[in-house]
Amino acid sequence: MSTYYRPHDAEFFSKRLIIFVAIVAFHGLIVWAFVTGLATGAKNLIVTILKTNIIQTEKVQELPPPPPQAKLNVPPPVTVVAPDVIINIPTAPPPVTVVKTPVVVKPIAAPPPAPIIPVKNVYMPDTSDYYPAQSRRNNEEGRALVHICVDERGRVASAEVGTSSGHALLDDAAVRLAKQARFKPATQAGKPVQQCTALPVKFVLTM
Repeated sequence: MSTYYRPHDAEFFSKRLIIFVAIVAFHGLIVWAFVTGLATGAKNLIVTILKTNIIQTEKVQELPPPPPQAKLNVPPPVTVVAPDVIINIPTAPPPVTVVKTPVVVKPIAAPPPAPIIPVKNVYMPDTSDYYPAQSRRNNEEGRALVHICVDERGRVASAEVGTSSGHALLDDAAVRLAKQARFKPATQAGKPVQQCTALPVKFVLTM
């Protein structure tokens, strides 16, 4: 039985040979890419292409609408009235007013001072020694009252005319005379003290 060559069989074998060569070349390219380090980039590119195809082919699933919210029967708010709190604060007792009775202290009466024993004249100059010559010529006479203060030693500390004789010369003579008089000093409780008194001085012309 003889075999006849058919043209369409040759064309079929040619296509298969081309596909086989392409597959071998593709596998050789993959091996070369892994060897040269380009396999990672190619891998990422292939993964990206695959993911893109998967995302495009996936159908978006529509979510079912949410169920309607159930109406809850919420009871009205309860108003709570707080009871009145009564706090009993004890009141302080009223202040006690203490009335102090003033104590009247009677002052102790000081004992009366001891009496003063007055001065005593022990020496009086003669008025004729102090009679002014001009008063003699003018026939002037008079009585002067001299106010003197006698110290603890019996001397006249001060002298001044208390009552004038009517003549200035006689008044001056009376003061000079009084300052030369000597006294026993006044004493109080046995101690000498100063005392003031009046000393009369009388000027009279004699024949």
